[in-house]
Amino acid sequence: MQRYYFDHNATTPVSPEVLQAMTPVLAEVYGNASSIHHFGQVARKRLDEARRQTASLLGAAPEEIVFTSGGTEADNLALLGFGPGAHAITTTVEHPAVLAAAAQLASATLVPVDSRGLVDPDDIRRALRDHTGHGTKILSVIHANNELGTIQPIAEIARIAREAGVAFHSDGVQAAGKIEVDVNQLGVTLYSIAGHKLYAPKGVGALFVRKGTNLAPILHGGNHERNRRAGTENVPGAVALGRAAQWMLEHGAEESRRLETLRDRFEASVLDRISGVQVNGRAAPRVSNTSNLRFEGIDTEPLLIALDLRGFAVSSGSACSSGASEPSHVLTAIGLTKEQARSSLRISLGRSNDAGHVDALVDALVECVAHLRRLAPAYA
Repeated sequence: MQRYYFDHNATTPVSPEVLQAMTPVLAEVYGNASSIHHFGQVARKRLDEARRQTASLLGAAPEEIVFTSGGTEADNLALLGFGPGAHAITTTVEHPAVLAAAAQLASATLVPVDSRGLVDPDDIRRALRDHTGHGTKILSVIHANNELGTIQPIAEIARIAREAGVAFHSDGVQAAGKIEVDVNQLGVTLYSIAGHKLYAPKGVGALFVRKGTNLAPILHGGNHERNRRAGTENVPGAVALGRAAQWMLEHGAEESRRLETLRDRFEASVLDRISGVQVNGRAAPRVSNTSNLRFEGIDTEPLLIALDLRGFAVSSGSACSSGASEPSHVLTAIGLTKEQARSSLRISLGRSNDAGHVDALVDALVECVAHLRRLAPAYA
């Protein structure tokens, strides 16, 4: 049976060029990048090159890049690095890595979003507290939502943060490589990315930290990563992330246009062939690869199983919330009921997908939805 992968927002396969760059480093570049001997300096050279490549994807300076173990650690460092007494402002549609980190602080304000999944910058402004004493120290707003694909007005929010003298972090894990990201044009103070969303392996990510930002480490040990993140650097992982970033710089815009064509083809076909379907967040600007669909009268879990049995890998939302008894917090935040949220499915396209895959998925959805609705008389 042929299998089709439509869950690239959860993770991506390692690309051929990334594997080619990473494999010899695993085999041959085994020195500690902090050692002064030959083997250490070879590792340092590869680490520095990866830092330059990663910085280029974000329009940053190499010294502003802190390598981490992934997006979760980058998000946690961004929020917790301002101290446990900080007040944070974030939104109701953030990734669990941001929401859980914000919950560790003295206080946090969660700003709501509208039915499109967009936050109103004026609501952010109203949530600000005097940044002295126990005032707001950090804002954190996701750039592109992992479930809806919604793109937030980051540059506008950054201006509000700058006027208030508050640091501004954006979780860019689902944005970098899909849309153009220039941290200087956006005006962010901190920006997170993860390798495994960019066709690099799991276990490596990065946090952009603007020069001059007073950010304390959350891991304690050696003075690695300019005292931002203790621990011997993952040189093979950094090389993989750097090569993935380079590919995105060279091909990302073209690939984004291709995926947008596929997404639009998919949504148009589903809406034409299946009744009672809504595209969640459709009215907002979205990244090109993400589509979140709600099927009236359908429970997502049996639909996911039915599709998987036919060879199609899709999801009901964030992989980091998989197995949770409650419906997606993102979908309820945009006004869906629990039942509607449990009737929603996310497909996220990637480099391996083509028009034939999309058409095959639509055919499978038509059959699976019709079958499941026949089993639910209440729908009729």
